[in-house]
Amino acid sequence: MPLTRLTLPALALALPALLGPAAAQDRGSVNPKPLPPLANPDDPSTPAKALFGRMTGPAAGPARSFGSYAKGCFSGGEALAMDGANWQVMRPSRNRMWGTPHLVDFIERLAARAPQAGWPGLLVGDMSQPRGGPMLTGHASHQLGLDVDVWLTPMPDHRMSRAEREETSATNVVRSDRLDIDPDVWTRQHTALIRLTAKQPEVARIFVNAAIKKALCREAGGDRGWLTKVRPMYGHNYHYHIRLACPGGEASCDDQAPPPPGDGCGAELDYWFSPAVLNPPKPKTPPKPRPPMTLAGLPDACRAVLHAR
Repeated sequence: MPLTRLTLPALALALPALLGPAAAQDRGSVNPKPLPPLANPDDPSTPAKALFGRMTGPAAGPARSFGSYAKGCFSGGEALAMDGANWQVMRPSRNRMWGTPHLVDFIERLAARAPQAGWPGLLVGDMSQPRGGPMLTGHASHQLGLDVDVWLTPMPDHRMSRAEREETSATNVVRSDRLDIDPDVWTRQHTALIRLTAKQPEVARIFVNAAIKKALCREAGGDRGWLTKVRPMYGHNYHYHIRLACPGGEASCDDQAPPPPGDGCGAELDYWFSPAVLNPPKPKTPPKPRPPMTLAGLPDACRAVLHAR
């Protein structure tokens, strides 16, 4: 295991107490404050996100994912090195640069190939927490060590400072009316990078804003098979979300069903631009918030992952 994967994450051992959703454009902290200890962490009603969000290092043992993308955890995690020849990690104060070795290796290989698409390198956003599990803020998924957000901003021609990594905003590539991409910032290299990513056999899905999917449908030409993996999703106008399939032979990891056949550029895409989706009416009665997931709602193996040394 390269030394950088073990030593560089030490800078993020003080996990920040972030408030609100952790989006790509939200700033991090150069001097993050550690979270206060829980008064009674063994209380069965303690939210799982409060437990996994306080884990600053990986669980020992073989690399394995347990459960599903939005209800799981993993052991044997690795941290992506802060810098590579063709990548840089953003928002290190979040301590979300972790994944299974399968994901870390994938990112390194994708970054090495990015220049083939005319993309100078990857700005890597959130991966997972050191042991996965629910996050204190932001994502519902990213729990198995198999998800990563890549910014839709090309890597600059210099090594970014810590302050730049925490404070630089990602690029919004969607037009203000949300009906299409912004032609002032969208480039053919964006299409080439997402195409390159989708063609990798490990990739199960890529989530993008519906306006980005529309642009990809328009620009794909006759080579359209890869579009099946690219799925529209709310948000995702600053980054694209890569989800890897469960590694072969891992019975404890639950794959999603395959995406539906076809390029997804017809009526199913039109739905995302309907008034009800773009501007949904406010409910007369606000829905009750769901209670947070507890450790009992995760696979049994996640209890051992949480308490592993």
